[in-house]
Amino acid sequence: MAETHVLFVEDDDVIREATQLALERDGFKVTAVAEGLAGLQAFRDRRPDIALLDVMVPGLDGVSLCRRIRDESTVPVIMLSARADSIDVVLGLEAGADDYVTKPFDGAVLVARIRAVLRRFGHAGTDTGLGEGEAGVLRFGDLEVDRDGMEVRRGGEPVALTPTEMRLLLQFASAPGSVLSRDQLLEKVWDYGWGGDTRVVDVHVQRLRGKVGQDRIETVRGFGYKLKV
Repeated sequence: MAETHVLFVEDDDVIREATQLALERDGFKVTAVAEGLAGLQAFRDRRPDIALLDVMVPGLDGVSLCRRIRDESTVPVIMLSARADSIDVVLGLEAGADDYVTKPFDGAVLVARIRAVLRRFGHAGTDTGLGEGEAGVLRFGDLEVDRDGMEVRRGGEPVALTPTEMRLLLQFASAPGSVLSRDQLLEKVWDYGWGGDTRVVDVHVQRLRGKVGQDRIETVRGFGYKLKV
């Protein structure tokens, strides 16, 4: 089985070297670089399976690097931020990151989050709650969701979604009209077996709305979100 290739962009020498060793001990292949422009070049040259990007790196900051990667690929991206309450967390998610980890982090926690992201990227259409007889094309107004083909169309035009956005939409499509809480979505879409930061959900819902229609996913204040039918 091929090694999972991780691109790791981190300018702190100690963190970069220690994290690289920890990831390699867990069986990952790691390309580690110290600044953003080198990270972008490494991404284009090596085509990694996942990217870990520190927010504050020289040359091209992590948020901008994430945006550049997302323009070219749907490869999963995890942002690393020094503060859980930092605006950089939201900026990274808005740029297209799939998740984030706060520094300082435990190596085992980081590996668990990497594996969780990779699991859901490998199985974007699983665990949607749809029965066998309900597979196929689901229609909600001008929105069509092809569960088998993992394709979405709006007004007949294809909609490009990242795997995380597709999983999120499939969760809504599995229970149209029903309210899904942020905690439910964290568990089903992000594979969190514990409480997580609901900003991850909120930002991805906003990104998804921008693609499938602002009015298609309704906020139910104090409870969560639902797909309007």
